[in-house]
Order: sequence, then C-alpha cells, then structure tokens
Amino acid sequence: MFAIVSIAGQQFKVEEGQQIFVHRLAANEGDSVTFDAVHLIDNGGSVQIGAPTVKGASIKASVLTHLKGDKVVVFKKKRRKGFRKKNGHRQSFTKIKIDAINA
Repeated sequence: MFAIVSIAGQQFKVEEGQQIFVHRLAANEGDSVTFDAVHLIDNGGSVQIGAPTVKGASIKASVLTHLKGDKVVVFKKKRRKGFRKKNGHRQSFTKIKIDAINA
C-alpha cells in the first residue's frame, strides 16, 4: 500500500514504516503530525485518485528529528570587473516516519 501526499509544498510517494526527509515542519521532536492532502492511494491494485485530493484520506507520521542538509556554495563572478561574491546555504530538514495510511 502506498500513497502520494503533499507535505510542505512537495509531493512524496510514501509507504507505512518509511522514513523521509521533508522541509522543516513546525513540530517538536516526538510529535505526531497528520497530512490531509492525499492525492492518490494504491491498496494492492485498488487505486483511488483524488480530484485534487482523496476525501477522508490522511497520513499519520511522527517527527524523528530536525537537521540541516549539506552545504551548498553559491559563487557569483563578473568577468573583468573584479566582482566576486561567495555565499553558502544549508537547508533545514525534518526527518519523519510514516506510521499509518488511512483511506
């Protein structure tokens, strides 16, 4: 059984017991969160497609930890002008575990 769900502006294909990294959620570690924007549910060949979401469907997940991703270096340069700018960025992520898919 799997589902396609929107979490923090991105769509994920999730299954029960799966651990995924999503953009930072406003929840504490150990909290339980519910996502209602379920677009598709496949239950052993029986497919439910939402328009745009499946009515009554939800995903229950628990927050495992908050962490940061790898560093991305942003370097800008204009040739022959002496302009150089170096900047860095680390994206904030939340690791969640999918507990249940309710159809």
